[in-house]
Amino acid sequence: MSKQNEKPAVADGLWRGSSSGAGRAAVYKTVSTGSSTSSRSRAKAGKAGLGLTASDPRQGNRALRRENPNSNTPPPTDHGDLGPIWYSFDLAHKRIQPGGWTHQVTQRELPPSTDLTGVNMRLTAGSFRELHWHTADEWAYMLYGNARVTVLNPDGTIFIDDVSEGDIWYFPAGFPHSIQGLGPDGCEFLLVFDQGMFSEENTFLISEWVAHTPPSVLSKNFGLAESALAKLPTGELYIFPADLPNSLELDRAAVGGQKVQSPIQYTFKMQSMPPTKKTAGGEARVVDSRNFPVSRNIAAGLVTVKPGGIRELHWHPNASEWQFYIAGKGRMTVFSPVENARTMDFHANDVGYVPAVAGHYVENTGETDLVFLEMFKASEFLDFSLNNWIRRLPPQMVTSHLNLDEDDIKKIPAENQALIGEKK
Repeated sequence: MSKQNEKPAVADGLWRGSSSGAGRAAVYKTVSTGSSTSSRSRAKAGKAGLGLTASDPRQGNRALRRENPNSNTPPPTDHGDLGPIWYSFDLAHKRIQPGGWTHQVTQRELPPSTDLTGVNMRLTAGSFRELHWHTADEWAYMLYGNARVTVLNPDGTIFIDDVSEGDIWYFPAGFPHSIQGLGPDGCEFLLVFDQGMFSEENTFLISEWVAHTPPSVLSKNFGLAESALAKLPTGELYIFPADLPNSLELDRAAVGGQKVQSPIQYTFKMQSMPPTKKTAGGEARVVDSRNFPVSRNIAAGLVTVKPGGIRELHWHPNASEWQFYIAGKGRMTVFSPVENARTMDFHANDVGYVPAVAGHYVENTGETDLVFLEMFKASEFLDFSLNNWIRRLPPQMVTSHLNLDEDDIKKIPAENQALIGEKK
């Protein structure tokens, strides 16, 4: 069993720093008044904030605009065109079946996201996402309720476990598995796959395989009379209702007990693990191959930002970022060359995207905690902090670039705080 409740030894090395909202405004003001080049940039950016130019007295989806004010009327610092960095599961087609539903946000819905795809699924109590496998690795986060998962190893051992809200699982590509909703009210979860064009509609289903295999072949394979195979499904089951299972202990015993028990741990208690980083601005929990070894291709952070706080200015050197917003209200600005910056608002059930190595921050603009997942197609979670970078440079070098004097430079946090609280 994995030592999943121990704080990872790598925790302090995962975070490297960034600037607060007030610090960011001071840097912008100082730079924009300090040189003719910066003045031209400020004038260019200011065009985006002209009230008369931005007014739109006629048609418009007012409800959508209220939800996304920073997209409809961007801050004056936005510039250029980064392409889409937002989509919502609430806009995605929902497939509803007896026993639950599913919908997905793939590269088709969010074209820049070529590395990761997300699926949101609900199963009622007893209902199955049927036995299946697929071409992509599967990472999952339990949003609600309880479920039982199974996965078979190539050596014939089987992993069976129960998961609850805040737990995760990881199934490698090609490994056959199942998910079943438990009592009292089934479950809802987020699935993340390491292929941008992956689709939940294109998985290998046991029902379809037996339906499209000659009965004589099935009879030879199973060692059963063809008459015994008459009740096999003739088409896909996908999501379907069933009786609640026996207890976890009875199910494990029924398949052979410890003799066939998987030596590999495929589940992890993410929400209940000690925070990797905790500050006045919030807390973050990081799970990657260093503390959950089976998760070789997907790294993740569960981030909580306090009201008024900020996930500091930073970037990730090893992968693009796919986000899922669980609760609260926030905004994110993504920066990329040349002079491209775009700001979007985010709410629960929204998906965010950040291109690889692009600078960004996430700010809590609501009155309750902002909670979201940061996902990466990578074995390890890595980030660089703007604050940490600035403070590790000789002060004269920083002054030459940002026109900040040495006293102001010393006020910038020296370490990667990950989350910065609102100044009182």
